[in-house]
Amino acid sequence: MNSIRGRLAPSPTGSQHVGNARTYLLAWLSARSQGGEVHLRMEDIDIWRNKPDAAAQALDDLRWLGLDWDGDEVVQSAKLSAHEAALAELQRQELVYPCTCSRGDIAEAASAPHENHEGPTYPGTCAHRKVADAAALERPYSWRFRATHTPGFFDLIRGPVELDLNKLGGDFVVWRSAKVPAYQLAVVVDDAEAGITEVVRGDDLVPSTPRQLLIYEALNLLPPRFAHAPLVVGMNGQRLAKRHGDTRLSSLRAGGVKPEQLLGLLAQSCNWLEMAEPISAKELIPLFRWETIPKDPFVLRPSLLEGIGFSG
Repeated sequence: MNSIRGRLAPSPTGSQHVGNARTYLLAWLSARSQGGEVHLRMEDIDIWRNKPDAAAQALDDLRWLGLDWDGDEVVQSAKLSAHEAALAELQRQELVYPCTCSRGDIAEAASAPHENHEGPTYPGTCAHRKVADAAALERPYSWRFRATHTPGFFDLIRGPVELDLNKLGGDFVVWRSAKVPAYQLAVVVDDAEAGITEVVRGDDLVPSTPRQLLIYEALNLLPPRFAHAPLVVGMNGQRLAKRHGDTRLSSLRAGGVKPEQLLGLLAQSCNWLEMAEPISAKELIPLFRWETIPKDPFVLRPSLLEGIGFSG
């Protein structure tokens, strides 16, 4: 049995767009080109942002692209007991502490500006607390992980990566005050339980990797290898949004675009094809190479979508 296990992990918080499709394609091709398995997990723990029918739409989009998966779909929210067990282990080791700080409290205590997507570094206001202190708290609290160091890692696209979590937020939340796991903990537990050996995702999540490696280390779990794909962005260099026009896969489908046309464009963006010629996902398997993928974002100009028959 091949030991390679990749995964597709859509979130039902909105429609899937061309940027999502590129990342899914990379994840699928990497696993399939090694004769490995691809598993599917619906990441629905962000329950306040989930949209009706978005999960079903995401599955339809993946099937339209020709990306299949092995076994049944896993729904992240159904794994709550495993997430709770992981939190209990972190508590047993005193690697987490109850934090009553709001985002406003953290921002007010920050002494210097930080990257917008990361927010200010946590000032350690509640770090003196022990796990047992939670019982006496009358305010809502989250559980925050003690980030004592920053593990480096090798990225299949970026190469060696060294970050400093002290500059990227410091101690981080693994369990929210709403009594649900945060992304960092849930993803680690779910990937480990599924035996995932390879995680492919957008490079906006690079700062998440050392945080997750700390959790893998604490839970004595074997981490996967990582590949962080440059994002697909609009003409202004920002990640895809409504202001860049309609880039939803459902809209491309409704507009008559064939999946092979979009896949050809994505293959060209990765330097697997010289021209954006129609091609199927399976036909791309022997062409897949990590080393040819540009490290800069892929700018999705309107003319590129027009070139595959979509007017937007």
